[in-house]
Amino acid sequence: MGKLEHIQTLTKHVGRVWNVAWHPKGEHLASCGEDKTIRIWAKEGSKWVCKAILTDGHKRTIREIAWSPCGNYLASASFDATTSIWDKRSGEFECNTTLEGHENEVKGVAWSRSGQFMATCSRDKSVWVWEVADDDEYECAAVLNAHTQDVKKVVWHPCEDLLASASYDNTIKLFREDKSDNDWICVATLESHDSTVWSISFDKTGSHLVSGSDDKTVKIWKEYKPDNSDGIPTIGNESTWKCVCTLSGYHTRTVYDVNWCKLTGLIATACGDDIVRIFKEEENDDPNAPTYTLVNSAEKSHGQDVNCVTWNPKIPGLLASCSDDGEIKLWNFVE
Repeated sequence: MGKLEHIQTLTKHVGRVWNVAWHPKGEHLASCGEDKTIRIWAKEGSKWVCKAILTDGHKRTIREIAWSPCGNYLASASFDATTSIWDKRSGEFECNTTLEGHENEVKGVAWSRSGQFMATCSRDKSVWVWEVADDDEYECAAVLNAHTQDVKKVVWHPCEDLLASASYDNTIKLFREDKSDNDWICVATLESHDSTVWSISFDKTGSHLVSGSDDKTVKIWKEYKPDNSDGIPTIGNESTWKCVCTLSGYHTRTVYDVNWCKLTGLIATACGDDIVRIFKEEENDDPNAPTYTLVNSAEKSHGQDVNCVTWNPKIPGLLASCSDDGEIKLWNFVE
């Protein structure tokens, strides 16, 4: 079934740790939290150590961080309603840009695979799309008000400029740019959860999406393109997304984060019951009805709620998690 082995615990933050993010090369890990700082971790010998502490970028809790695809920039989203951009091309991290516009706490930030766009989301119910100019300037390309409640998470499709958002209104929405008028439009609304959708993550190809919710379930969504042979009706040239699997009965509290490994296909979940869980797709002849098995869970993974889980993009099986208990843990999953 596989084994989730605890490698190391990182304990420098004061207060809860909200988010951890791997550098695209997998050699550094960034973390952020209640103490308003960002820490950069790297391996020395067999141990991971703190290499840098980024301060003075925000006045309140830092909720999420995201590396640019090129790895030269780190974006941080904060409860102070701003998003900061940190540049490390000089060798040292410098906060060279602060993006303002959201009315309330910024809950999420994500870069598109192309690096041309960045998205932020907020408690003000909006999603902002920022266009990245060549001279390191960021222009607001769109303010999307499709959600009716707090927006918890934004993620980009791994291969195209398609944006997904998850909200307190129990839905997931997909957005893309309408090339005819350069406006961003909502092209799909995914409804199946009974409560807040906290997190979403695409698989390697972007043909499937996993979501985690306050309703204690994890759902798998599949894309059906307009020319699909499955008989699923679509509208115009846009794909239809359908929930093809619901994982229930595994989590006893809110599922705060989900992360789909692009290397192995494994799905990790972070839960309010303090447990990290790993799911794997079973062999199945019916692609429209996939089944997933819980292959391992680390009881008492953390002392409190697990807020985030993320797979290393280069090292199969290496997983990072963080928690309200102020700790970051590194794990190795071995099948």
